[in-house]
Amino acid sequence: MSRATTSGQPTQANGAKSDDVARTKILLLGMRRSGKTSIQQVLFDGLSPRETLYLETTTQSTRHLFDTVIPLEIWDYPGDVTLETLDAPLAQFSTVIFVIDIQDLYQQPIQKLVDFVITAYNEHPNLNLEVFVHKADVLTDEYKIENFRHIQARVLSDLSYAGVEYETIPINFQLTSIYDHSLHDAFSRVLHKLIDSLPYLEDLLNVFCTNSQANKAFLFDISSRLYVATDASPVDPPVHNLCSDYLQTLNAFGPLYKSISASPPRVRTVPVDSSDSPLPSAPASPEPHPPPTAVSNSNSRLASPLPSPTAAPLSAHQSPQVTHQPLPSASLPRPPHVSHSTTSSAAHPSDHDAHGNGNGHAPAGGAKPLFYPCAAASLAPTAAGTGTTLTYHLITPKLALVALIPTGVFQARRGLVEYNVVFFREGVQEICEVESDARKVAA
Repeated sequence: MSRATTSGQPTQANGAKSDDVARTKILLLGMRRSGKTSIQQVLFDGLSPRETLYLETTTQSTRHLFDTVIPLEIWDYPGDVTLETLDAPLAQFSTVIFVIDIQDLYQQPIQKLVDFVITAYNEHPNLNLEVFVHKADVLTDEYKIENFRHIQARVLSDLSYAGVEYETIPINFQLTSIYDHSLHDAFSRVLHKLIDSLPYLEDLLNVFCTNSQANKAFLFDISSRLYVATDASPVDPPVHNLCSDYLQTLNAFGPLYKSISASPPRVRTVPVDSSDSPLPSAPASPEPHPPPTAVSNSNSRLASPLPSPTAAPLSAHQSPQVTHQPLPSASLPRPPHVSHSTTSSAAHPSDHDAHGNGNGHAPAGGAKPLFYPCAAASLAPTAAGTGTTLTYHLITPKLALVALIPTGVFQARRGLVEYNVVFFREGVQEICEVESDARKVAA
């Protein structure tokens, strides 16, 4: 994954392609050392917040590609850029995020922001204007809120002084920091304004919460941990932080585990004596002829390491039958590559993966079917079954459903929850397919 690029050579991430889709462009602006590059690196390149201390100052414009529900293209410019020196017309951008360092001197960045807002409003009145008052972690809560309100008041006052028509320009101010969840929450809200299919995703989440009796549900982008949609209930910051941390934990430990369906067949080759004498472990009675798939050539035979007198040996093209037992919801959750139940990986007639193949069925061409893992963690479990269970279900290769369900409901109706997830997954995948088809660039 590349983290640096020059103008005209966009950085690619998350399997993004730069020439086959129409991308939604986001412009990052701000003064030098305000934190623009660290925002982009932490969100979309998986950089640790502590590693941002060693980032070099941006000297050239960079473009970063990222695919989620919609394909994004984030443009990062040096601090001395102006609207006249941009590499593209302002009308190409859907959103502009101006980053202000909360501990910086305010006069210069506020003046630059006001000049930019006035020019942008005259050229592109429908442009979404966002202001991230960044690095809020360096101040206490009291001074942080005070400085935030001061910056907001100064910007609105200067706009009002510049002209009456600029008083009603919609500008969203948000406090952010790379060291907590405020940055993910703020950028998620920016992303919501860019997703045309957001109402349909929210309707699906509302139906899922109603039918599954879930208290809250988020549709997360897995790699960036931005929630692309949520249900109609208000977003409580502690609940969002909990779900985001749970997803981060699964992302960290998931690569350490492997699904049993990805393991090779547990068979070994047993050489046969040239005299065709029976094996030492074979019964005294004449040995029946093995099935054709059990013999690779005249001098070798495939046998299971745990032979059964009633089961035929497995061939090299067969996989062993493994029975998965569901784990109690109070146990520690497995990472996303290990399923806690058989429901999430069971086939459904109408459940299709990203390539239109049914879940659990082999795709055309012999490719491996897509695996949908799930996990669950009980929060403060009690003997009476009260409390809340945090659940995780993979929806698409890039999206995951994280929901909070009462523990008693999850234990009693887990099958129903998994059944609802199947239809929720089908709806989200159809929306993503329509979005992908609509954004394909004609050759």
